[in-house]
Amino acid sequence: MKYTQFIAAIIGAAVTITGTTVLAERAGAGDHMRPSFSDMDTNADGQITPEEIAARGEARLAKVDTDGDGFLSEAEMVAAATERASQRHARMVERMDANADGKLSLDEMKPKRDRGARMFERADTDNSGGISEEEFAEATKKMERHMRKGHSRDHAGDAPAAD
Repeated sequence: MKYTQFIAAIIGAAVTITGTTVLAERAGAGDHMRPSFSDMDTNADGQITPEEIAARGEARLAKVDTDGDGFLSEAEMVAAATERASQRHARMVERMDANADGKLSLDEMKPKRDRGARMFERADTDNSGGISEEEFAEATKKMERHMRKGHSRDHAGDAPAAD
């Protein structure tokens, strides 16, 4: 029984950490999310050309290259990262601040449901009360597929991106 509880704790911790990381990445990704086909097909001719891809990269560089010298300095990269983090944190406070005091308490940041228990139930496909090595491997594969699927969405999260 101790082994089962240990595995449950490991899966619960992994799910919590992974879920939090993914949510943070998705919430603050902004320009770093993979663009949709229509974002890349700037002339709307139904095809993405190497020139359109290059232009997108140049536009992203220009946005961060605040002194316009064609290079990214450490200060410019730190400023861009700081701005993205600030925007991500503002959205998180707006979304989670239940009492509208402009701050997040530990209670406001806690998941509303017990994700660990739900993940354990999903992984325990034979309902034995424990997770076998095979079930663990299958749950891991499912989580990896789910994460890859989430990272292949556009900004709105509603359309697969072109690979």
